[in-house]
Amino acid sequence: MQVPAVSCAVELIADAVGTLPVKLFVRNAEGKEVDPAHLAFRLAHDEANEWTSAAELRTQLTRDALLNDSGGFAIANRTSEGRVVEFIRIEPAAVEIRSDEATGEPFYMVNQGRKSVRYDYHDVLHIRAFGDTAPVTRARNAISVAADLERHAAQLFANSARPSGILKTGQKNATAIENIKASWNAAFGRGNSGGTAVVPADTEYTPITMTSVDAQFAEMRRFQTEEIARAFRVPPTMLFDLTRGTWANTEEMGQQFLTYTLRPWLRAWEWAYARVLLSPEERTERFFEFITDDLLTVSFASRAASYGQYRSMGVLTANEVRAGLNLPPLPGGDVLQNPYTTSASQEPSVKLPTEIQKDAA
Repeated sequence: MQVPAVSCAVELIADAVGTLPVKLFVRNAEGKEVDPAHLAFRLAHDEANEWTSAAELRTQLTRDALLNDSGGFAIANRTSEGRVVEFIRIEPAAVEIRSDEATGEPFYMVNQGRKSVRYDYHDVLHIRAFGDTAPVTRARNAISVAADLERHAAQLFANSARPSGILKTGQKNATAIENIKASWNAAFGRGNSGGTAVVPADTEYTPITMTSVDAQFAEMRRFQTEEIARAFRVPPTMLFDLTRGTWANTEEMGQQFLTYTLRPWLRAWEWAYARVLLSPEERTERFFEFITDDLLTVSFASRAASYGQYRSMGVLTANEVRAGLNLPPLPGGDVLQNPYTTSASQEPSVKLPTEIQKDAA
C-alpha cells in the first residue's frame, strides 16, 4: 500500500463496492420488488452492527480480499432462534479455512484469544479474490519494481543526492580539497545556483549529464502503473494515468470498470449475503442486488437524455424519474404515458393549484 498505484486501485475498488447500495428483492408476478420488511435488509443496506455501517463493512472486507489470499471475513452473530443480528469483522490472519473430508463442506477455525472456535460456512461472511489469490500476490514482482523505482526517485532527489558535476583539481592535500569543496557548496549549494564560479587555477568543473536510463525513468514508472492496473483489472485512467486518456475513452473505461472490475466483486457479495442471511427456501424467491445506476451516469446531460428516452418509451413514469433525481412525487405523476405524444386536448396528468392556474390565466 506504500506504492501509490496499488493504494489507489485498492481504495477505488473497495470504496466503490462499499458505497454502492445493495437491496433485498422478492420475486413476484410483476418481476421483483424491494423487501425492506425482511430482517436481512437492514444488515445489507443500513448497518452491519451498532458501530459499523453496512457500507463500511463491505469496504473493509473487500480491502481484505484485495490484500490477503484468504479473503475478508465477518462473523454472523445469531440469536437463539437463528436470526442474524450483526456482522463482526475479523482479521484474515486469525482465520483458517478447512473442509470436511467426507462432504467437502467448508468451515472456519477462528483464533479467539488462546482458543480456536469453529464456525460453519453459513455463519461467516466470506469474500475471496479470484482463484483464492489476492491481486497483490499475483502482481508481487510488478509492485516490487514500482517500489524500487519509488525508492530510487526518493534517493535521487533527496538533498540533491546526485551531484550535478565533478570538480577536478591538482591539489593533493586533503585539507585543501575539503576547503575547495566547502567553498563551492557555500557558493553554489541549494538555493545559491546561478552565481559566478571562481575556482583555483588548477581546478576544472565537469557537469554530469543524464544517461539514457535516467531519461526513461519517468516512462518506466508509468509502465509499472499500467502493470499494476492490469493486476487489479482497473483502467489506467482511473489510477490517474492520463497519458492516453481522452474524454471519449475515459467515459468508456468507466463503463468497463463497472462491467469487468466491479461486477465480479458485486456478485461475490450478493451470494455471500444470500448464503448467510437467507435460508435455502428463502433463496428460491429472494435475492440481493446492487444498485449500479449512479455508476452508469457519467454526466447530467446524458442522464437527462436517458430519462427522456425512457419516458418516451413508456418505461418510466414522471414520479419514477423524479425519484431518480431525489425529488418528491407529484400528484398524477404515476401515469405511464409518453408526454411527447399526449394530445393537447387531454387533461394534464399533473394538476396545478388553483392559485397558480389563475395566475397563468
